[in-house]
Amino acid sequence: MSLGAAAAVPQESAQRARAVGVLGGGQLGRMFVHAAQRMGWRVLVLDPEVDGPAAQAADRVLRAAYDDPLALDELARACVAVTTEFENVPAASLQALSGRVMLAPAAPAVHICQHRAREKAHFVASGVACAPYAVIEREADLAAVGEALFPGVLKTSQLGYDGKGQCGVDDRASLGRAWRETLGGLPCVLEARLPIRCELSVVLARGVDGAMVHLPVQQNLHRDGILALTQVPAPDIDAATAAQLVALAQRLAQSMAYVGVLCVEFFVLDDGRVLANEMAPRPHNSGHASIDACDVSQFELQLRTMLGLPLVMPRQHSAAVMLNLLGDLWFEEGSSQAPPREPDWARLLALPGAHLHRYGKAQPRPGRKMGHLTFTAATPAQARATALQAARVLGLPAF
Repeated sequence: MSLGAAAAVPQESAQRARAVGVLGGGQLGRMFVHAAQRMGWRVLVLDPEVDGPAAQAADRVLRAAYDDPLALDELARACVAVTTEFENVPAASLQALSGRVMLAPAAPAVHICQHRAREKAHFVASGVACAPYAVIEREADLAAVGEALFPGVLKTSQLGYDGKGQCGVDDRASLGRAWRETLGGLPCVLEARLPIRCELSVVLARGVDGAMVHLPVQQNLHRDGILALTQVPAPDIDAATAAQLVALAQRLAQSMAYVGVLCVEFFVLDDGRVLANEMAPRPHNSGHASIDACDVSQFELQLRTMLGLPLVMPRQHSAAVMLNLLGDLWFEEGSSQAPPREPDWARLLALPGAHLHRYGKAQPRPGRKMGHLTFTAATPAQARATALQAARVLGLPAF
């Protein structure tokens, strides 16, 4: 285990009383660090990577594997509470911390969310509808799949994100090929492909006392399986549907006795039905606009749940559109082998209501999240119009 420069500072009890920890070193951890420091807290980040986004901002870095027992022991000893910024942290690591330090979210909830089959079974057990699906873990499961699941989307049960670990299948023959060859025979879930009108997400926070608050319902647009943009408030649903989504997300949080920030993604179908898609036991990409458009961000809510501080309902003071900035933007179309060049930040920042967030990643790559731009305005129409201007500058499709 290698400790960051600040590791030489003695860990006195007073310091521990003002320190919180994060498992994971990505951009979600970086934004959490900023929120916690603003409220006077020191942050320790456990991350095996060198110079990750969160480590650049943290007060102290434990550079070690997520299952390193010495690093986990130090995290528990030095912090009053620990959270995670990604759901694929080893379950054994969370168990090692459990009982030694306040852990939000707790290991059982993360265990559900990090595995698609367990997650969908939990949806069903909680009375929350999801797309028809089948679990495929062995060759015999392929023949048992019902015809109603074609065409469908085959997804690995673990480690898939941003469109990775999934592929479309049209019939039983293509299912077999996709499972064996494309996804390597890993445990998977096959979901029926349904006519989706829009994709939405609810980011909520639940405290140890069971109190719950939530951000406004967000409408999301994905391209190639990666979130491209989020609009808040959601433009294509009514108040009754928004309330239904919040109630379903709260039901899921309650069913897991969840403590922390939880994102639940939903589909609204062409016929108006609402289906749960997946959960993330952490702040979410679609909630980033809350930093600039709400008086309490999802990252402040994360800290409040960890420390047992009062949860207040976030107030959205500005309409917002968030654009993800992927590494593709650093390259001319079709020339990812050429040297990268910076987008025209000056032209983008000249637009009204522009808020640029860069994640500190040195090497742009296609599909890699390098940052985001949030545009705030007095009305949704104004925010959308400015975001469309930015999309033209960046060479992104209109929406």
